[in-house]
Amino acid sequence: MVWKVRIAYGVHGYGQGHAARALAVLPDLASRYDVQVYAGGDAYEALRERFSVERIPTMRYHYRGGRRCTMRTLRHNLPRVFDLLTGGESMQHVLRTMQRFAPEVVISDAESWTHAAARRLGIPRIGFDHFGMMVHCRLDLSPTDWLRSFIDRGVYRLLTASPERVLISSFFSAATRRPRIEIIPPLLREEVHDVRASQRDHLLVYLNHGSAQLTPAVLRVLSRAGAPVLLYGSGRQGRAGAIMYRPQGNRAFLEDLASCRAVISTAGNQLVGEALRFGKPMLVLPEATVEQRLNARAIVRLGIGEVSEFESFQSSHVQRFLSRLDVYSKAARRLSADGRERALGRLHQWIQELSAEHRGQPLPSSFRRAPAGEAV
Repeated sequence: MVWKVRIAYGVHGYGQGHAARALAVLPDLASRYDVQVYAGGDAYEALRERFSVERIPTMRYHYRGGRRCTMRTLRHNLPRVFDLLTGGESMQHVLRTMQRFAPEVVISDAESWTHAAARRLGIPRIGFDHFGMMVHCRLDLSPTDWLRSFIDRGVYRLLTASPERVLISSFFSAATRRPRIEIIPPLLREEVHDVRASQRDHLLVYLNHGSAQLTPAVLRVLSRAGAPVLLYGSGRQGRAGAIMYRPQGNRAFLEDLASCRAVISTAGNQLVGEALRFGKPMLVLPEATVEQRLNARAIVRLGIGEVSEFESFQSSHVQRFLSRLDVYSKAARRLSADGRERALGRLHQWIQELSAEHRGQPLPSSFRRAPAGEAV
C-alpha cells in the first residue's frame, strides 16, 4: 500500500473567491495526497460535490443600508471568535476530526478554524490567500488606510499567527517582509481555460453580498446602463427590464464573464484575475475594506479599469467607463497571467519539506490517526 501525505485544506467561506482559488489546486492535490477539506458558507456549497468537506462556521461582514457595518460585523462574529479562542463546540469539532484524520500539513485559505487547530496540534501550516498581502508585504498605504486596516490586520494576525510558509495570490505585486513568503498571480480554475473569450452586448455584474449591496440607487444605475445586465450575487432569479438575475453556477458564470463587454463588481482579487484572463475591463465598487480599496487602486494604476463607490455610483460613471473600454481591454490582455503551475510547484515543494520535518518530531499524545469509526 502506497502511503500518501495527508493534507487538511481550509477554505474561508465568504464570497466566491476563496473557493475559486481552491478549485484551481485541489484537483491536483487530491490526485497526489490524501486531502480533507474544511469549509463553510459559499465555499462549502462550491466544493462539497467534488471533495470530502467538513462543514465549519464562516465569519463574514455584515451590512446596514448597503454599507459594511463594523458594529454589526463584530456583534455577529463575536460568538464565533469566542468559540475559536476558547475551544468551543465548533473548535472541538475541528480538533476531533483533524486528530482523526492526522494531517501532516495544513493549507489554509484565510480559514481561522483550521489555522487554530493546526497550531494547537503542532501541525505545520501553509497560508495561501490574498489578504496576506496586507500583513506579510510592504504596501504604500496612506496613513488613513493604515489606521483603518488596523483591526482587520490585527484580527488576521490573531487568527493565523505566522504560518511556516506563506503563498499570496495577487494580480499586483509587492515586496515581502521576510523569507518563505512568495507572491504569485491569481490562480485560474481548469474551467477558465475551457472557456473562450468573445464579446456580446451584456455587462456582467457581480456583488459578493448583493442582498445588502444591491440598493435601490445601485439598481437604478444598472437598469439605465444602456446594455443588458447579467447580475450575480443578489440571491434573486428572473428578469426585470434590462437586468437578468442569475443564480450561482461556476460554468454559467465563466461563460457570461468570457463573453461580456465589461465587468462591474466588488474588488475581489480572484475575479480580477479571471477578468484579466478574458481581457475584460472592470468598473469596481470596493467594499468598505482597505484590502478592496488597495485592489481598486491597483486596477486604476494598471490601466485596466475604473473605480466608483457604492454611495456615489451614478450612470455617468458607467457611461464614462464604457467609452474607454478599448484602452482598458488592451491593458487587461497584456496583464493576463495564471499562477496555478507556480502555486502547485511551490505547494508540492513545501508539502514535502514540512511533512518530512513533521514526521521527525514527536506528536502530542492526543494526536494520532484513529481507525475508522473510533472516537479520539
